[in-house]
Order: sequence, then structure tokens, then C-alpha cells
Amino acid sequence: MFIFGFLAFVLGIIGLKSPKTLLKQMGFTAVEPEDREEHDYTHIFVMTSSMASTNMGIYYMLAALLNVRRFFYWTVPFRMVTFSVFTTAVIRGYAPVKFLSVAVWELVGALLTGLALSTEPDEKVD
Repeated sequence: MFIFGFLAFVLGIIGLKSPKTLLKQMGFTAVEPEDREEHDYTHIFVMTSSMASTNMGIYYMLAALLNVRRFFYWTVPFRMVTFSVFTTAVIRGYAPVKFLSVAVWELVGALLTGLALSTEPDEKVD
């Protein structure tokens, strides 16, 4: 949980500082802001998504440090939904194939979290 949170935080910071870097990493064409059409708000969208990623990273790190097990349980189904949505975006042609790496990251994270929770001794969920 902490590692995922840290990575989400770092990627969020990267997106805030350099939206172009984040877009390229996910397989999208990164066009300079001055070369965009007036109605193209891609960089603003990346900025808002990156801010959400930064915040989410902090939530995950705090939950890990404080061992908020209920939070861990909540992440599993929601990360599976994220996997489904991102994979569908690629299948429908809304996103490049390289974007599947983000979907797979979410799936693996959900499965590993679920496995870890299922193998730990039963405790009352906080």
C-alpha cells in the first residue's frame, strides 16, 4: 500500500511539473501547449488528474502507515473497476495500447492487495 501510494504521489508530482512527460509515459502524443488548438484542454486535464494522483498517493501512504485495514479492503474492488474502465478505453480505441500498462498496474495491485488481505490472520477490520 505504501509503495503504491508513493508511486501515485511521485507520478502526480511529475504530471504537475511536466504534463508532457506523463502523457508520453502512458503512450499519448504530447503536443506542446503553444501548438494546441484553443479548445484543447489536455494539459489542464492532466494537471487535475495529477493533483488527484498526488492526493491519492498521500491517502494510501497514510493508510499504510496507520494500518487502516478497512481502507485496504475498499481499494480492491475499486481498482478492479479502474482496470475494467481503462481496458475498455483501449479496446474502444479511446486510448493507445500502451495505456494497458496502467490498467494492468491497477489489476495487479488489486489482486496482490486482495491476496495479502486473504492470507493475513482474521482481525476485526478497523
